[in-house]
Formats: sequence, structure tokens, C-alpha cells
Amino acid sequence: MKLSYLANALYVLAVLFLAFAAGIAVSLTQVWPYPIFHDAYQAATAELAQSRTSVNPLATDLWRRARTNARGVTVHDAAQMQPGYTLFTSGDANVARLIDADGHVIHEWKMPFSKVWTQNAAVQDPQKDDLIYMRRAKLLPNGHLVAIYISGNDTPWGYGMVELDADSHIVWRYLAHVHHDFDFTNDGRIVTLTHDFTKQPLAGYGFVPTPYLEDFLVTLSPDGKQLSKLSLTRMLARSPYGVSLRRGEPWFAQFDPLHVNTVDWLGPKDIKALGFGKPGDVLVMFRQINLLALVDPKAQRIVWAMHGNWLAPHDPHVLPNGHILMFDNLGNMKPHNPSRVIEFNPHNDKIVWSYDGSPGQPLSSPIRSTDQRLANGDTLITESDGGRMIEVNHAGKIVWEYVSPIRAGDNNEFIPVLSGGYRIDPASLDPAFRNQLAQKEQSLQGHGN
Repeated sequence: MKLSYLANALYVLAVLFLAFAAGIAVSLTQVWPYPIFHDAYQAATAELAQSRTSVNPLATDLWRRARTNARGVTVHDAAQMQPGYTLFTSGDANVARLIDADGHVIHEWKMPFSKVWTQNAAVQDPQKDDLIYMRRAKLLPNGHLVAIYISGNDTPWGYGMVELDADSHIVWRYLAHVHHDFDFTNDGRIVTLTHDFTKQPLAGYGFVPTPYLEDFLVTLSPDGKQLSKLSLTRMLARSPYGVSLRRGEPWFAQFDPLHVNTVDWLGPKDIKALGFGKPGDVLVMFRQINLLALVDPKAQRIVWAMHGNWLAPHDPHVLPNGHILMFDNLGNMKPHNPSRVIEFNPHNDKIVWSYDGSPGQPLSSPIRSTDQRLANGDTLITESDGGRMIEVNHAGKIVWEYVSPIRAGDNNEFIPVLSGGYRIDPASLDPAFRNQLAQKEQSLQGHGN
């Protein structure tokens, strides 16, 4: 009897050992049934991560721990700052706010994604509204707003694009997986980014695991109709710059090999300043591999690209002098102050201007963030993770600062991220909407708010 028990035990151990060895072999060679178990594991991991944050919006990347108790406008040098309104979006709600120089909200556009969503949307089971925010928003002269929705708790995180009128009514919606950024062409078309999971292997790059997010450059008509959709992923793979795909850190985010985060449509003046390319080309940033590239949508190819002295950057765009301004999220390499804004010459990669804060005013935002060169030569910087916007002059002096007054948490320890701050010249707005804003501003000042 004892011998029989021993034999059975040895048999079970042998089966377990063979199963373990087979599992290792399948994992190393990635032969069937590896794809089934791999996909199941990824799905289970994603579901677990999503369940942990879905009950608590403060656990998503839409909120950060506040670094200061300051709220609203903390610096206001009226003699030096660029006049105008400032538009931004915030992680606390599906909202875009327009503030004056004193930080007063003089207009806002608010539309929960649940009211934008339709059954034919790319995302079939959207997150709750408090897990979604407007990642990027831009103002049209008539007071309409074009905005992108993303989720802080989902993948793909791109949820769609909408145009709202000045009273926040929906004009049109485009509910593909739009994400990160968009730009307008000189005739009112919209150039933006979408992504979708694909299981189609990337030819010549077998080390890219499937499924992965494939990135697309999409052009919409002024009323939100899709005109073209080009795969940036495959465009890069077949270009001379495809070798950059090998720069990925053992697939830092395995399902997201490129993470395209910026589009900057270039008109004739941009191309003349830049010195290469042609009007209609689009500047894009492949964040995951730190590659800045120029795309020719008509030829469907990448015509220029470069790596530079930056790490995981956002929001590069061409300046009138032909240089490129960029928020370098992790390239500063200083403790507690990883970020900086740089202006560099794309012909020789020389940095000609930078701002990285100071010991008392560090600049730190590992993700998101934007920059805008203003008419007076100052630079408006949105430090997303800090929940603030600052205007700095060429010498690096802060002449205007706004810290989100919104807090959450048991001890008000959390601040919402801010995204895409833009200074708006009132003269660029239609008279009717401009007068509406001016009346609201005067009313707020009259009440001493």
C-alpha cells in the first residue's frame, strides 16, 4: 500500500514537472498555446488594474498630490505678461475653462462623455464620467470648442472628439479612439491621432508583441467627417527610421510601442522657417522611442526624423524662427525636477533656450504637459502633474502663475492635472463672443471676485 502511495505521488510530481517544463518551453519559444495564455494573462492584469482604480478616481493619473496650498493666480505681473485669456482642461471633470489674468472663470464648456457617447462609438463600454476628461481643447473664433476625451482608466484610452457651441451644445462628434492632440489646417480641416489594437504582426519587427496599439494619423473635415486614415506605425516600419523601433525599452509598455502624442500641421510659413519639408506636412512625436518625425500625408511616408537630447517629451511645434519648442518631460535629469522646456535648432540639435524651474519652483511632470511661445516672446507652460500653468520670460522669470484651486481627498491633498493651456488673444475672437466674454469679465470685477 505504501509503495502504491509513493508511486502515485511520484507520478503526480512527474506530471507537474513536465507541465512546468512545457510551460517554460512554450513561454521561451512562444509557440501555441502561448498566445492564448499570454492574451488571457494580459486581459486579467488589465482587468485587475482597472478594478483597483474604477472605484476611486483619485487613484488614476487624472489626480496628483498637491505640492502647495496656493490656489488660483499667485503671480501676476501685468506689465510683463502677455495679455489675454487662458484656456485649459482639467482632470476633475469633462470641462474646458477660460480664465482671465486674475484667474476668474469667464466661460466654460462642460459636457459629460456619457451624453456624447452613442452605440456606434469605438469604445463600447465607456468608463464613468469621473474617470474621463478632456485631454485637449481648442477655441474657435465663434466661441465653439473642439475637444478630445480620454479615459484615465482604460485602454485604448482615446474616447473621441467633439465640437461644442458656446453654450456647450453638441455640434458634431467623431467617436473613434481619438487621443492626445489635434491641429487645424489652414482651410479648417482637423488633423488628429487615433489608435486601435491589432494582432497583425509588424513586418520585419517580430520583437513587437501582439496585440499592440497601432497609431493612425487621421484627417477630418471641418464638420467632423473622416477624410483619411494613415497608419503611422506601418509608415515608420517601412521608412529608413524604422530602426528606431529597436530603441524601445524591452517594450516599456508592451502593447504601446510608439505612443504618438503630438500633431503639428505645418503651413507655408512654418515650412519656410523650418527650411525643409513642404506645406501640409505634419510634425509628430513618437514618445516611446523619443523620435521626432515629419510626415508627408499625401505621399504617406516619413520624410525626416531625429533623436535628440530629450526623454519622453510632449508638444513639439515649430516656431517662427525655425526652431522647435518642446516640453521635455524626463530629460532634465535632476532629482525631484525631471522636466524642462527646451527650444532647439532641428538642423544641429543645439538647445538655444531652456527653462527647468528653480529649487523653490521645480518643474516636474513625467507625463502630459504643453508649451506655447507667446507674442511677446514669453513662454506659457502647462505643468500637468503640478496642476499649474506659468508664463516665463526669456530670462526665466515667472511673470504669471495659476495653480488649480480645485482639491479633493480627505485632507484636500489631491489636485487635478491640467492639460493644454493656451493663451487666447481676444482680438482673434468674433466680436459677438468677444463682447460676451468682456461683459462677464467686467461683471466679475465689479463684484470683486
